[in-house]
Amino acid sequence: MSVSGGVGGDEHHRHLLREALLEEAAGNGNGSSNNHSSGKGEADLEEIRSVGEFLRHAAAENRRLWCLAGPAIFTSIAQYSLGAITLVFAGHLTTLELDAVSTENNVIAGLALGITLGMGSALETLCGQAYGAKQLHMLGVYLQRSWIILNAMAVLMLPLYLFATPILRLFHQDAEIAALAGRLALYMIPQLFAYAFNFPIQKFLQAQSKVVAMAAVSAAALALHVALSWALVGPMRMGLLGLAVALNVSWWFVVLGQLAYILMGYCPGAWNGFDCLAFSDLWGFARLSLGSAVMLCLEFWFYMFLIVIVGNLENAQVAVAAVSICTNLFGWEIMVFFGFNAAISVRVSNELGAGRPRAAKFAIVVVLMSSVAIGLAFFFLVLALRDVYGAPFTESPEVVRAVASLGVVFACSLLLNSVQPVLSGVAVGAGWQWLVAYVNLGCYYLVGIPVGYLIAFPLRGGVQGMWGGMLTGVGLQTLILVAITLRTNWDREAGEAHARIQKWGGSAAAPNKQVAED
Repeated sequence: MSVSGGVGGDEHHRHLLREALLEEAAGNGNGSSNNHSSGKGEADLEEIRSVGEFLRHAAAENRRLWCLAGPAIFTSIAQYSLGAITLVFAGHLTTLELDAVSTENNVIAGLALGITLGMGSALETLCGQAYGAKQLHMLGVYLQRSWIILNAMAVLMLPLYLFATPILRLFHQDAEIAALAGRLALYMIPQLFAYAFNFPIQKFLQAQSKVVAMAAVSAAALALHVALSWALVGPMRMGLLGLAVALNVSWWFVVLGQLAYILMGYCPGAWNGFDCLAFSDLWGFARLSLGSAVMLCLEFWFYMFLIVIVGNLENAQVAVAAVSICTNLFGWEIMVFFGFNAAISVRVSNELGAGRPRAAKFAIVVVLMSSVAIGLAFFFLVLALRDVYGAPFTESPEVVRAVASLGVVFACSLLLNSVQPVLSGVAVGAGWQWLVAYVNLGCYYLVGIPVGYLIAFPLRGGVQGMWGGMLTGVGLQTLILVAITLRTNWDREAGEAHARIQKWGGSAAAPNKQVAED
């Protein structure tokens, strides 16, 4: 499965592009043919004159997107499930241990995840556009630069893990929850460095559409995690320590499995071995990575603040447990939309890098149609099952009732977030990270959290008021991103993609490598 997805992935991707977008038979693959095909494909999209013709092109684009999104969705769900399954096992220990695992997973590890995933997402722009421009040799250099920067950042984040308990107490978290979550954070330091290696590898493989290999490794890691968690928490009765061991081992299995795939030669042209050029342009590369991190962290931390603020309500343990279960389920379902995020980021960056702006714009329309349809399905499913979906996570009837009371705001969150991750994927593919970071800052932190706090505390709206108020920020952010996308000049974006490739390929570009035409 991994071999076929890896070795044939590049040719399969090119074949799909020619067959569906360009409406031609498979070409001979040389540079002039590609340029000619690209022009014809752009003309075909511009000449859509009827609903039937639109639907035919949309069906072709939808097939291509699902070839990327399907395995990416599975990978996202499987990797997210490593932490979510840990939470399920913790829920069958005690409510306090459930709260501690949730707090560490959402606040401490969530903070680290946001920073490392965000910084790694710079590769979605750079690798995706370089791949579209056929400068494969740059992908391996970008990957190694990202490893250097992310591992340095992981070292800087160590105090977050070492002093987790006082940090949580600073935010007025319940004393018992803070103490136990702080102890768990010490056990989870290996996971921090797994993040630093994993996310650059993930973006490196995604840019080449090698998503099947990622899905296979993630499936194996998920099976290993379930078995290890059951053995260490059940028969061996290791409790919280057992959960930490299982989670660390599973994350490092993901890293080493994907790394083995690369080193075994399944990324020809993109991986040419370790290169000292990875140490050049580090500061400029770090600035782009930080832009990606700020954009994504502002989204991740938004829901982290929900957990922290809820911990200040009356009956905090029940409130935190209820929100934790909802955010856990929210995370599972949002992984579907993160799969679309990955797919549209690859499509937009590849097409802009190849100088096909209309193809990039058409891909955005098609993926939004698919993601909204799935968002509506989740919306109605949550409303129908709101009285029962909390039961697998806890044995406390009080917590199950509290979970049911959040059904409406939970369903609305899923509907809004069927669009938001896709638009963020467009932003990453086009290289708008800093722009979206400012939008996120204003909508989430200057609107969403203050409105939620006002409803939850002065107006005594409780958990529902806090979460519902925060949704105003998500809704405003979604409207702004839609407006930005609609007003974008995609021809200019294609030109900027070419300039970006030249800039970041500057000192590392090999003189004997083929450089794509503008």
